[in-house]
Amino acid sequence: MPRVTDPTAPSIALVGATGVVGTTLLKLIEDRGFRYRDLQLVASARSAGQEIAVEGHPYRVQDLDGFDFAGVDVAFFSAGARVSTTFVPKAVAQGALVIDNTSAFRMDPDTPLVVPQVNAHELDERPASGIIANPNCSTIPLVRLLAPVQERWGIRQAVVSTYQAASGAGYSGIEELRAGARSVLDDPDSAGVTGTFSPSLAFDVIPSIDRLLDDGFTFEEQKMLQESRKILGLPHLDVTTTCVRVPVANSHSEAAWIECHNPVDRAELVRLLAEQDEVTVHDLETPGAFPTPRTAGDPNRVHVGRVRVSAHNPRGFWLWLVADNVRIGAALNALQIAEALTLRGAL
Repeated sequence: MPRVTDPTAPSIALVGATGVVGTTLLKLIEDRGFRYRDLQLVASARSAGQEIAVEGHPYRVQDLDGFDFAGVDVAFFSAGARVSTTFVPKAVAQGALVIDNTSAFRMDPDTPLVVPQVNAHELDERPASGIIANPNCSTIPLVRLLAPVQERWGIRQAVVSTYQAASGAGYSGIEELRAGARSVLDDPDSAGVTGTFSPSLAFDVIPSIDRLLDDGFTFEEQKMLQESRKILGLPHLDVTTTCVRVPVANSHSEAAWIECHNPVDRAELVRLLAEQDEVTVHDLETPGAFPTPRTAGDPNRVHVGRVRVSAHNPRGFWLWLVADNVRIGAALNALQIAEALTLRGAL
């Protein structure tokens, strides 16, 4: 494929270019034909000097420590909260608009937290902070389904259990799961492989993701509460979660109980969800049908199944969702933010 450049398009920098989200973002830029006049790939000193081909053109990865953001229109950051905390202010000070894929700025009142299918209006003006935050990988698919439900019936409470893949911890998480699985298959008494996960994720589930907070919840669970409230504009929305790491390579799943203010009709609910952009409802025509991380299909869509309205409480319903956490939960959402900005003439 020929290199896609456009002298009227933005200059892009991608920080974290060699990570799982960064490499996926580059693939999506190719697949979706996102226009740019210049592309600069940036990573830590350990990765600097590597060459990555984009649109058939080789790009050398530059060292973040010495990188100059002057002349960059939009900078994607996908290198972890610590890196973003240190380098995003530098990029903003040098004139770049930052789309940040970490937790560093999500709750900053001057930084919009955006899922374009839900609150693209937040992109109508350049944010005071110079930053647009990308939400958590489990929050994004959830709010895309909650938004139309809130508009139609109003939401009183959401109780969610997540089943999060190893890829949520990057390439190291995927490789550790594979190595641990081989270890346990070779020796059933093996403790597996630990490092990224503890205990070993191989043939096990770990009901704790991110650091433990004083109230007994984890930071991952707190993020889903706070971010859902901010994105939906519902500061008192009751969202409670249990976040679990499971031995799946990629794609997060969630079981969600949603209780509304008004009774819900299942047929109308299924139709409503199926009408949403880039959402596939698997039991639209086949009751009981459901997606799984391996069988869901198009990784650029949110997949829904097992839609059940409670017989004893018709204001409440269950649903099961599956979404590619690296794409929908990170890289694709970030690129769709940039696409929305382009449509608004902001890039």
